[in-house]
This record gives sequence, C-alpha cells and structure tokens, in this order.
Amino acid sequence: MEISGIFTAIVIGIVIGVFGRLVIPGRQHIGVLWTILVGIVAALIGTAIAVAFDVADTRGIDWIELAIQIGLAALGVVGIERLKGRR
Repeated sequence: MEISGIFTAIVIGIVIGVFGRLVIPGRQHIGVLWTILVGIVAALIGTAIAVAFDVADTRGIDWIELAIQIGLAALGVVGIERLKGRR
C-alpha cells in the first residue's frame, strides 16, 4: 500500500466513523479518536468484504461497499461503547 492509499484510508475512515456514529440512536460515550480508529478499521475490513463479494468496483459510487463499511463502523462504535461502559 502506498502513502496515498494510507492517507485515503484514514480520510475515508474518519468519514465512515462519523457516519457509523450517526446511524446509532442516542448519545455515544466514546471519544473522537475511538471514532476515527473504528472508522479506519471498518473502512479497511468493509473494503475487504466488498472485494470478496465482488462489489467493490462498480460504476459510480460504490453504495454497497459504503453500506458495509458504515454498518461495520456502527457495530464497532456500539462494541467500544459497551466495553468502555463495563469499566
């Protein structure tokens, strides 16, 4: 992976993390850094899943890939929030 790919993954991860938080109702008690990390991981894993199902490269916007990434980010935010809530 090149530097531009890493930078792109970070930027997309930030956006995906924010969207992941927005689809969850109510207030989440995790910080911005956790949101960014969850978004980056969700973006990378979501892309891998989209590639595995051959829906990563479509004409126009890859809506299926974005939906997978946002869903994973939402799950990640809920998971982190539950783990932090147990402390």
